[in-house]
Amino acid sequence: MSVTASKPVCLATLLILLAPVISHADTTGLRPDCAEYPERLRRRPGEAAQTPKSCDEGGLLPAVWSDLPPFTAIPDRWRIVNAVGYHERLFDPYNGNNVLKGDRPAFGEDWFFSLNFVSDTTAEGRRVPTPVAIATTPDPNSPGIFGDPDQLAITQTFILETVLYKGETIFKPPDYEFRFLPVFSLTHIEVDQAGILRADSSRDTIRDDNFLGIQGLFIDKHLRNVSERYDFDSVRIGIQPISADFRGFLFQDSPVGIRLFGTRDNNRWQYNIAAFRRLEKDANSGLNNVSDDLRDDDVYLFNLYRQDFPALGFTSQIALIHNRNRETDTAFIDTNGFIDRPAAIGIQKARDYDVTYVGYNGDGHFGRWNLTTSAYFAFGDETPSTFIDRRSDIRAAFAAFELSRDFDWLRLRGSLVYGSGDEDPYDDESNGFDAIFENPLIAGADTSFWIRQSVPLIGGGRVALSTPNGLLNSLRPNKFNSQSNFSNPGLLLLGAGVDMELTPKLRASINLNQLWFDETAVLEAARNQGPVDREIGQDLSFSLTYRPLTSQNIVLRLAGSALVPGKGYEQLFGSDTAYSLLANVILAY
Repeated sequence: MSVTASKPVCLATLLILLAPVISHADTTGLRPDCAEYPERLRRRPGEAAQTPKSCDEGGLLPAVWSDLPPFTAIPDRWRIVNAVGYHERLFDPYNGNNVLKGDRPAFGEDWFFSLNFVSDTTAEGRRVPTPVAIATTPDPNSPGIFGDPDQLAITQTFILETVLYKGETIFKPPDYEFRFLPVFSLTHIEVDQAGILRADSSRDTIRDDNFLGIQGLFIDKHLRNVSERYDFDSVRIGIQPISADFRGFLFQDSPVGIRLFGTRDNNRWQYNIAAFRRLEKDANSGLNNVSDDLRDDDVYLFNLYRQDFPALGFTSQIALIHNRNRETDTAFIDTNGFIDRPAAIGIQKARDYDVTYVGYNGDGHFGRWNLTTSAYFAFGDETPSTFIDRRSDIRAAFAAFELSRDFDWLRLRGSLVYGSGDEDPYDDESNGFDAIFENPLIAGADTSFWIRQSVPLIGGGRVALSTPNGLLNSLRPNKFNSQSNFSNPGLLLLGAGVDMELTPKLRASINLNQLWFDETAVLEAARNQGPVDREIGQDLSFSLTYRPLTSQNIVLRLAGSALVPGKGYEQLFGSDTAYSLLANVILAY
């Protein structure tokens, strides 16, 4: 009853609302001759009125909307935003119609250009174990093996990324993509001990350096679409970034190579098949040195991702990576005069090795619980081993877990990392796990003292326990140009942390990690020292991150970390607490 009764009311209401609009339309009567009213005929915007060949003389005159502005033809749909008041602003990455950000074609119908620029400034004061340059010291109150541990490092990095691509990328991959990523680095380092910055201990204790590296230079070709939802196959050739897993535990680098990749089943399946050859790195910045010869170090990679497996919101990945190294012909000495290959430990011979990594990685959430997990088993052989001049079988394992949960503005985290150690460096089996090129994001990442700093194995060779932005106790000279070392003490980390969103712009993070060696036999052999305890110590870190624009365009960060020595660390380096204070400013366009 109510529905039927409402029809006249609705119709009357509609007529009242349309009355002001209808009053603007000219409907003065019947037209006796259509030829007399050519301006009243319907036409496309911008076209001149045409006289019809015939018309219905009994029909009404068409309505004329006299108060509307004249229609103007638009050259293409990318300029529509200009018509509604948005104008080009080259220096504004968010507002306006910016050709430098791919908001409209740079040329042609669908060739787009994107420009990204990042300035990364870091100032860091640190106190780390430091060896003396020579066996004696002018300070009568200090032992002859340890030097002054204070250091200051200032780094300025400029990153310029240019991308030219063809095709509309809202729903499908670009047809072609050309990417160029040069990085320029300026470094200033001051130390209080000679022989740290350069092998020549007579040189000064200040080093200023600059370097231009090429971290990306590739072409990407879209081969085909394999479904209506734009599942695809593409190929990429050149210097390109690649990560074997979610958190950079095994291999995260920018080598030169070829990669076939794509998706299936509405992007639920993703795959990579690739072959890479690694590039030499600059010793001070860690950037690719394209002017040097390629390394005889190859990485073959296959990984397969499955979204929403085993549960909605969780992505699983299986990985198969093979590392083939044949760098036994010549030694490699970096620009500071330090030898990187072979490593100055054990028998000091460069090695050939073939090692295969089989792994599972997962990242996502189960309900309100967030989980990241990784597990690898490494097997293969090396000739010779680090401490024996004969072939050795490689058998090593790695596992990492990070579980977290959000409570309003808090995220609580727990971390566990295990890298197997070698229990006997003189047998025919190498059990210490080592990555190809790690950059781990776990347990506080680069705010952690142990992950960020390089702790040298003083008195046991010119190598480090952990390398900068590294987690594993690999006993390499550095991670840039050295070979993997599978005779190492391994690592066990148990950590807890909390991230606090104090405001939408300010985040605070606190991390506490307890560290142990998995095995200490390698350390005892390298140092020719009695039993070394497994405990490394407690790694404490705190950071404040401020984003004044609530975006990544301006990021300010303060961080501090300290390593409180455990018994094993004290036996190696003494009881002094090592620490680091860092200030970081990132500006991005």
